[in-house]
Amino acid sequence: MKRKTFGPVTSQQVAQHAGVSQSAVSRTFTPGASISPATREKVLQSARELGYRPNALARSLNTARSRIVGVVISCFDNPFYPHVLEALGRELDALNYHLLLFVSDRDSNVDRIFDQIMQYRVDGIVLASGALSDALSEECHGAGIPVVLFNRTAESEMASSVNTDNRAAARQIAEFLLAGEHQRFACISGADNASVNQLRLDGFRDALRARDVDVTVVAGHNDSEHTAQAARQLFSSTTPPDAVFAVNDHMALTVMDVARYEFGLRIPQDVSVVGYDDVGPAGWPSYALTSICQPVEVMVQRTIGLLMQQIDSAVMAPEQIVIPGTLVVRHSARRPRHGVVEENGQLLFRSEEVE
Repeated sequence: MKRKTFGPVTSQQVAQHAGVSQSAVSRTFTPGASISPATREKVLQSARELGYRPNALARSLNTARSRIVGVVISCFDNPFYPHVLEALGRELDALNYHLLLFVSDRDSNVDRIFDQIMQYRVDGIVLASGALSDALSEECHGAGIPVVLFNRTAESEMASSVNTDNRAAARQIAEFLLAGEHQRFACISGADNASVNQLRLDGFRDALRARDVDVTVVAGHNDSEHTAQAARQLFSSTTPPDAVFAVNDHMALTVMDVARYEFGLRIPQDVSVVGYDDVGPAGWPSYALTSICQPVEVMVQRTIGLLMQQIDSAVMAPEQIVIPGTLVVRHSARRPRHGVVEENGQLLFRSEEVE
């Protein structure tokens, strides 16, 4: 039967009730700490009877560790980021760490929320939106807080990052569309200040220019309405594109909807559409979007592994991890006669196999 107490139950009260030392109570609620099963059960039984819950904030003052990782994300209408957030939460939970979410604005203004992040005594930061200025990098470094940029390139030499090879993957998309004998190319870009947007745009444009092929670039700003306007501009042109690369799936799906339902275009007979990320809806039969697959689970594992290594060692040597992306071929784009191979039940494009 639970005893009546007034105010929060303390670890000292649990220790007295269980007939053990206060350090035994502390070890019971410290993951990985050494304690006998019998003592642990006595402490847990007393904690249940008294209604005791350990105070994580108080414990962090004693250990100098909050076991909290701050994660900065924006643009939740893009299904890529909820997937990333879920994977980060699972990975951190397995390590008995907790995720504290901070939402940046669409301009990715991390400076605005940086003071909030620091107030929570986070052990590390995963930055999945925006860029980290040199000033903020220096402040994190000085405070001993490691930062890993996820799906962002590190502009500061003091920050680490985990990415797919955005430029190479975008080049592969261009080669895929060229091999499919398309004639008129367009690219819908994302946020101007996003490093991955620029790398994808540059890779796509460079591969086409190497073949003396022009590309029309319009801005979608990672936003459905802006993307729809950009698509209307392209498809209402006197020479509309027959191949469109959107730098993320969120925008590519919008392009497909505008092409079909506003202009009556057939996909891929009239226009091919390719995206980047391979989010869940890309695999739906109604879209069947050809897209670069970013292996989110692998990227998250490498991100958290790098972050934990820096937290545990207190050595923040920056590291840039690049993971290959894969071009998954579905029905939204005309297939070339060569270069498409089947692996593990998926159709993939291998540009080096194009004859």
